Amino acid sequence: MSLISAWFRIPFWQRVVAGFVLGALAGWAAGPSAETWFGPIGDLYVTLIMMIAVPLVFFAVINAVASLSGQKSIAALAGRTFAWFAITAVLAVGVGLLFGWIIQPGSGVGVLQVASDYKPKNVPGALDMLLNLVPSNPFQALSGAATARLADGTKVLVPRSGTVLQVIFFAGLVGFAMVKLGEKVAGIRKLVGEASDVMIQVTRYVLEFTPFGTFGLIAALVGGYGFDQLRPLLSFVVALYLACAFHIVVVYGGLLLAHGLNPLKFFRGAAPGMQVAFVASSSFAALPVSLRSTTHNLGVDKDYAAFAVPLGATIKMDGCGAIYPALAAVFISQYAGIELSLSQYLVIALASVLGSFGTAGVPGTAVIMATVVLSAAGLPLETIGYLYAIDRVLDMMRTMTNVTGQMLVPVLVAKETGLLDQEVYNAASSNVGLQEGEERGRESA
Repeated sequence: MSLISAWFRIPFWQRVVAGFVLGALAGWAAGPSAETWFGPIGDLYVTLIMMIAVPLVFFAVINAVASLSGQKSIAALAGRTFAWFAITAVLAVGVGLLFGWIIQPGSGVGVLQVASDYKPKNVPGALDMLLNLVPSNPFQALSGAATARLADGTKVLVPRSGTVLQVIFFAGLVGFAMVKLGEKVAGIRKLVGEASDVMIQVTRYVLEFTPFGTFGLIAALVGGYGFDQLRPLLSFVVALYLACAFHIVVVYGGLLLAHGLNPLKFFRGAAPGMQVAFVASSSFAALPVSLRSTTHNLGVDKDYAAFAVPLGATIKMDGCGAIYPALAAVFISQYAGIELSLSQYLVIALASVLGSFGTAGVPGTAVIMATVVLSAAGLPLETIGYLYAIDRVLDMMRTMTNVTGQMLVPVLVAKETGLLDQEVYNAASSNVGLQEGEERGRESA
């Protein structure tokens, strides 16, 4: 028991950093075999947190809609949230273009080869994406499955990751129905609230596996990735990482200062979500951690956060949907020797901002977004295949930027609307798992 107590006395973020460092060392030592030895540990972790994401969102959104209706206008909160999503997306596009101009990642690059596993993405039509928000079968959405039509016309169930918006839509309708029925469904309302609490507790248990999952994911990545893949596009990797870091530290930090909030407190509280996003490269996988960080560490009202954070995880993509497409467009224009006009820059900015909302729930958002932007700007689409070979390395920083923004916006809106607990925010906790003394053994004792 003393060993368990010592484990919980170590701050959560330090445990994750230790897993990251040890994983990198193990991957370097083991080489390509690290994917076989350590990869399953990371896969298990990602599966665990994806297991809890949908039920966590479902019960939290129902409970949030039923609770928020009595204290704040949901429409007003949604309007503020969407406004900040758009503002930060515009700023992110500007950052991507700026770093493309400064670093010139496409200049002086030798002849590149299209990645062998690259397949062009089909961009869904606007009507298809709109209709996809409404689940034809809510139980399929909750199970992460959807229907697909085979060549012979037969419909089959297929797994799909882009169902979070469908879950939010259905849960929101259920929540509004509970508000309308009032005391008739008081028992169900109480049950949903208790189910939400249960899922939060399950989340805390699962998150304790984060250091081990980080170890497995990073070991497999370092061991399986050869430096030869990165060398030809190293300038692009550096440009993307610097652009994302600038956006997180300077842009997000500046917005926090403008709201009278200490940025260091925010980054400390948001650190667990940022860490998981970086190693898992998935906003959906990081959702349970980012939601827990936003409420438990940063003091955002849990009912508002239950609505805003899952929504952000599907449409708030500053890294994948704004910085990356803008930077990729500049890179490709430089590589191909195409001089971009002012109108093309404006088209790139507009397509990046609007497209990031339009591709919500579509798998492979970053590649889809880059395709949309290049097509709008009249740039060669096949050149996306050059960047696809290093997409996993790029996706780590892109996703961390996405998730940081998904936690930032609820903090800003909560501060503006009185839904932020300033004492919790100033305490700057970084522990989203179990606290010392809360481990399973002590709770059952």
